[in-house]
Amino acid sequence: MTGSARRRTGDSRYGEWVPLVAAAVCPHPPLLVPEVAGSAAPELDDLRTACDTAVRRLLAADPDRVILLGTGPVTGPIRPPATGSLQPWGVDLDVPLVPGQPDRGAVLPLSLTIGAWLLARHDARPPLTAAPVSTGPAQTAPAHTAPVSAVQVAADAGLAELAALADEVAAAGDRVALLVLGDGSACRGEKSPGYDDPRALPYDQRVAGALADADLDVLLGLDPVVSAELKAAGRAPWQVLASAARAAGGGWRGELLHDAAPYGVAYFVASWERV
Repeated sequence: MTGSARRRTGDSRYGEWVPLVAAAVCPHPPLLVPEVAGSAAPELDDLRTACDTAVRRLLAADPDRVILLGTGPVTGPIRPPATGSLQPWGVDLDVPLVPGQPDRGAVLPLSLTIGAWLLARHDARPPLTAAPVSTGPAQTAPAHTAPVSAVQVAADAGLAELAALADEVAAAGDRVALLVLGDGSACRGEKSPGYDDPRALPYDQRVAGALADADLDVLLGLDPVVSAELKAAGRAPWQVLASAARAAGGGWRGELLHDAAPYGVAYFVASWERV
């Protein structure tokens, strides 16, 4: 399911300085990586294509810095070098935050590992190891050479903490692009990780509409307790995105590129741009 957005505006505390210029929202299931999915990889081909489209649009905004944003054990930046591993999901594959980095460095949580993997599909620089992380995207993408950094946010972070983090993100450069990693509810059906919860579908529909419409108020209004009960890993990162977009001010246009729950977990892909 796809959708397009109406314009939204907000008061900018930065005047004419507009730090956030674009954003992409993607999920972070390990099965997104074909080597992890194995024979089931074709089941998520549409999701991978949507993610590639969102990342391609993100890089087309010509940012001077790309920030990966996803859930982790604590809230704060993870600076290069840093590396994620897909070994817990049965594949001996390391994913560096920056291809060619001198050593493994800090450990990336799953969300940022998948984000780095997605970004690497569009990177003009050679990978750190000879082992390929995946085949490249089917369509020609902008060569990505902007500096990359990563920020993790604790799943139980409150609005004040998220707003402060959004300010830090906004101060990271003159033209910042956010690749936001987060899943929706994990309670869509009896075989879902969180079992079936009747609140899950309305919750996910609300999130999908907000991502399609770049509706900052709806994202900021997501209840942390309900989100946790529904195992929605994207709540905190989405609220950082909404806070950063509001701080940047101006109008925003969103497009929902993908909305599905193939394994009882909601996966959204969206692209936001300034208008």
